[in-house]
Order: sequence, then structure tokens, then C-alpha cells
Amino acid sequence: MSVTQSVATILQEKVTLDIESIDRMYLNVYVPQLQTPAGVAHFFRVHRGATFASSALMAPTTTAFVAALERFARTQGVPLLTFKKGQRKDEVAAPYRAQFQGEEGVLFMGKAQEKATVCRTEKRRNPQTGQPYPWLVQSTAVVNQYYIYAVDQDFGPFFLKFCSYFPYNAKLCLNGHEYLKRQLRQEGIAFAALDNGLLSCADPVRAQEICDGLSAPLIDRLLRKWLARLPHPFTPEDRDAGYRYDVSILQAEFALTQVLDRPLTGRVFFEEVIRENLDLGRPDHVQLIFNRRVSKRTPGRFRTRVLTQGVEPTLHIDYKHSRIKQYHKEGRALRTETTINDTRDFAIGKRLHNLPALRAVGFAANRRLLDVQALSPDCHIGEDAFRQVTQPQVIAGQRVSALPFANPRVQALLSVLVLYCLLPQGFANKEVREHLARLLGLDPGTMTPGQLTYDLRRLRLHGLIERLPGTHRYRVTREGLRTALFFTRVYARILRPGLARIAPAAPSGDAVLRPYFAKLEVALDHGIDQAKLAA
Repeated sequence: MSVTQSVATILQEKVTLDIESIDRMYLNVYVPQLQTPAGVAHFFRVHRGATFASSALMAPTTTAFVAALERFARTQGVPLLTFKKGQRKDEVAAPYRAQFQGEEGVLFMGKAQEKATVCRTEKRRNPQTGQPYPWLVQSTAVVNQYYIYAVDQDFGPFFLKFCSYFPYNAKLCLNGHEYLKRQLRQEGIAFAALDNGLLSCADPVRAQEICDGLSAPLIDRLLRKWLARLPHPFTPEDRDAGYRYDVSILQAEFALTQVLDRPLTGRVFFEEVIRENLDLGRPDHVQLIFNRRVSKRTPGRFRTRVLTQGVEPTLHIDYKHSRIKQYHKEGRALRTETTINDTRDFAIGKRLHNLPALRAVGFAANRRLLDVQALSPDCHIGEDAFRQVTQPQVIAGQRVSALPFANPRVQALLSVLVLYCLLPQGFANKEVREHLARLLGLDPGTMTPGQLTYDLRRLRLHGLIERLPGTHRYRVTREGLRTALFFTRVYARILRPGLARIAPAAPSGDAVLRPYFAKLEVALDHGIDQAKLAA
């Protein structure tokens, strides 16, 4: 495949597998009634019948919950680790996942100190009696968090993280591509895996159906299944009274993986996509991608960033708290990911039941980005087209001389082609000769047929004209008309008048562009001086 194919052509013809899937999801697991001091006070005073609500009432529950977690690790033979500060937890989990042989189970538990939102007690005084009394307030504290890394039969690897302090909020992290792989194995469908996705699949239609079927009820069922197996901080009586965990979306990644037929071509193609789309972070482009109106009051930074890790570049486009990332995955696939960190950026609620609306936004953003990129001009295509005409070529074993862009004779020839483009019977040597001579300011009688035959041969071999079968007449090709229109319009409407306005000999009143070019020259000189100093 030629590297100079357009983005649209590659996406239409060179993609061997196209899969849309939820990727990583990070979910908040919480008891809704216990997220405010007033709700916590109601829990202890009304539900549990305490006289006063204070943090002292939380301590026995906390101690029992932590003891139950560590007892679970001992009795189940699960390693209990303490994460070091700055340690990457996924790297710790990787060897445990590689060694695990069963269908499902807990791999290990890890303990780390992290900041969390908690309820604390502060002393207040009654303004009338002066007596002190405890009062619950919301605060933050660095407390132990217990990470439970496990493998589920249907979802594959995931982790559940519990805060050891009241109200014992948790986080659930899962991966939609791991869910897909598990389901394919269960159905006996052969596939080759990427690190986080598919490289190939025997039944791509069924694979996409499985991805589409990953729903909020299935995710909720995963949580309930493992809450029933693991130590629970709340008693059955608490749960019967309605103090049960609910789920909201903290972060969701929606991925489009497009496997390309050749690794090298894919990498070069992706680098071209980056180079041609550095302006996609502008507000006018961002609102096209996310289908959201962007105004001066829209919060957030609108930017495009190209980050390089090792030798692999990635394209990042920001919108409020959300981001699109695009990169060449493992040298084989184009991965486009929309990460939504705040569902309210799109006027969607955070509760898990809003997942269908959120996935529609994420997947649509991926496709719109590709649509914008497919419509972007391709530098390689333009460069090849320009060289095809303006440089000598060897076509079908015949050497043909160039058609230099600024050559007066070439410009005159292309102007004639525009004149004859609509003639159904084409044109002959003599007809072109008469018009060409006038455009060049010559007497038609001084231009010989042989001179024009040379010109017609150049136009024909460059693909701008073609001979009508069985005749000595020619007609303009579709590509020839486009080239002739572009070359003549650029020369007549941009190059000549533009140079006339910025040239030193131009009248001062007419030099509209001269001040801007003067500023550009100063900036260039400054940049060159700085480069010399740095050297």
C-alpha cells in the first residue's frame, strides 16, 4: 500500500478489524444516604438509636471491617501486601494475573494509605448553656485503602478498593475488552489479542454484539456478586433498612480499535494524521467532534497535544474534563479513545443507569474525530500531485519533461485547457495554437505545429489531456481540468497580486500585507538569533 493514500481511503479499505468497546471503567461504589454529615447523623441516631452521632460510634465498625478483610486474606490463602509510595499497582498485579490458573478468584489484597473524604467530629458549644456537644463535619484524611485484585469468570481481571473509614466508600475498576475476551473464550470463538483489545477475530460481528451487550445491569451484577463474597462493612439489618451500595461513573473510556493490514503503513499513516490535525483542539473543531456548543463561557482548556512515550506519539484533544486520545497500538492498530471524567460535561447524570447515553456520546466522538481527519487535506497527496505535473516523469517507458508551475508557457497552456474543457468533440492542434499564441503575445503564424505537438505530448503523458480514439483531437481529463483550474487560479489570484503587495517597489498605500510580513521577518530573525545562541 502506498503511504500517500488518503486517510479516508485507508479507513475504508485497509482496516481488517473494527471494534467499538467500552474500555476501562472506574466506578464509585457508595451508600447514597451516607454521603453528607446529616445523613450520617440520621444513620446513627435514628437507625441505630444512638443519643449522639459522633466519630466514636464509627470506630467499632471500622475495627471489625478491617479485621474481617485481613482474616479473609489469611483464611483464603490470599497474599496481603502493603503498596509502597509511588508504586504502580498494575505492575504489581501483572505477575499475579499471569500465574493465576483458575476461572475466578481473588489474586491478592493490597493496602495503601490514600486521601479520602470522611466524617469527623468537632466540638461545639451551645450558645445558651455553654455545654459542649459533638457535631459531624465532612473532612478529608489519609486512611488505609484495601485493594482487592480478583478475576471474574465473565469479566476477567478487575479490582475493588474499599476505604477502611466510615462510610466505607469503594471503587470498582473493570475493563470491557477483558469482558469481551472472556465471552469469546466461553463461546469458543477464536481470536488473537492485543494488550488491551483484539488483533483478529474469527467472528467480528459476534464480537461487536458482545461489546454492545456490556450493560449497566451486567456491571451492577458483577458488583453484587463480589460484595456477597467479600467482607461487608454493613450488617444485614443496615442493608434491610436501605443502606445499600449504589454505583456511579467516575471515569469511562470508550475505545475504537481499527486494525490495519500492515504495521509499517499504520505507523506512518498515524504520524501523518497527527501532523495534519494539530488544530483539532481549537474550540470550533472540538464542538464538531463532541457535538457540543462551545462559547467563551465554556470552562476548560481547548488544546491539541502530541505526547511521545519512547518512540510512540499520541494525539490528545481536550474538552472540559474529557479527552480524546489517539495512538498507534502495538504497531498494529489505530486506537481512538474518548475518556469522560465528568458525565455532566454532556448534561448526563453520574448514576450507572446513564451508561447508554454516555456510551453514545463517547463512540460518536470517536467517529466524528475520524470523519474530521478523513476530510482534512493530506500533505503527501498534494505533494505527489504537484510533483507529478511540475517535475519530469517516466510514464510507460517514455520520458516526459516537466510543466513548471510559474512558466508563462505552461500557465498559458493550462488557461487554454480551461477554455476547451466543455467541448464534446475535443480540440485539435491548430485550435490550441491560435489561442496559445495570443496568450503569449505572439503571432499565431510564428508558432509551428511541431512546437505545439511537443506541448500536447507533455499534457497527455502527465494525464491532463487524452486523445480521442481514431482522431488527432484531444479532450481535457477530469484531473486535467482540476489541475488547470487550480494552477491558473492560484497564479492569477494569489501569487501575482500577493507578491505585488509585499514587494519593496509596491506603492505604500497598496501594501496591505506588508506590515504583517515585516512582523514575520522580525520574528524569524529573532528565532535564528536565539538558535545561534543556544548552539
